Amino acid sequence: MEAFDKLPAEINHLVSSFSSIPVVGDLVSGLTQYTFWLIVSSIVLLIIMFAFAKRVAVVPRGRFANAVEFVIEYLENDVGVGILGKESWRRHLPFLGTLFMFIVVNNIIGIIPGMKPGTGTISTTAALALVVFIYFVRVGMKNHGVWGYIKSLAPKGVMFPLNILIWVIELISTLLRPITLAVRLFCNMFAGHIVLGSFALMVSLFAEPLIAQLTAANVLGAIPSLVFGAILFVIYAIEIFVGVIQAYVFTVLTAVYIQGAEAEGH
Repeated sequence: MEAFDKLPAEINHLVSSFSSIPVVGDLVSGLTQYTFWLIVSSIVLLIIMFAFAKRVAVVPRGRFANAVEFVIEYLENDVGVGILGKESWRRHLPFLGTLFMFIVVNNIIGIIPGMKPGTGTISTTAALALVVFIYFVRVGMKNHGVWGYIKSLAPKGVMFPLNILIWVIELISTLLRPITLAVRLFCNMFAGHIVLGSFALMVSLFAEPLIAQLTAANVLGAIPSLVFGAILFVIYAIEIFVGVIQAYVFTVLTAVYIQGAEAEGH
């Protein structure tokens, strides 16, 4: 079919559209589309939080307030108390909650046609991962001291020289954590956008024949576009779900790293 013949070129154009393009200035000192939507997402998040702060009450009223309250309570119980424990979750929940909400808002805004997610570039996810790395290392050093935290990477009770080998492995693992955090979030979101964009292209390529077939009252000719349209709708829903799950996974792993930094030894 003619639509499928056009598809390879359109897919190549789709992939190239994810490259950073300066909207102001240049790539060195300007503002790219990803930076622009990152700023927009940050403003949206601030608006949401300020709007929620005005509605804070013992018994929240309204769907908006209840929805935000549900998210906060879920993070508190599942991530805060569940991973960090009852003694320290309060100290770290503001950081974890901000991290989760920031990633969720960026991911969801990036799904809207014509917009780009702030988390759509490895530089953004790497910056988030670096912040997490600095945070949990600081927590470990604050709790145990610089040398105490470094020594705590190896579990207690392991005899020499095995403890040296385990310490080296744990050190490498700790240094690799920001890399795995950044790559996991970026790759999952990028792959999802490519799949979503591919099906959107299929729908658009079949749109013209669809109109012609409907005009000719040929219902069978409309089936391909209707099928791809239904699949696109399902993928949109899945992509929103994936965006929330990826933010949750990022936050849970951050909580695990903080818990490990606070512990006496792994």
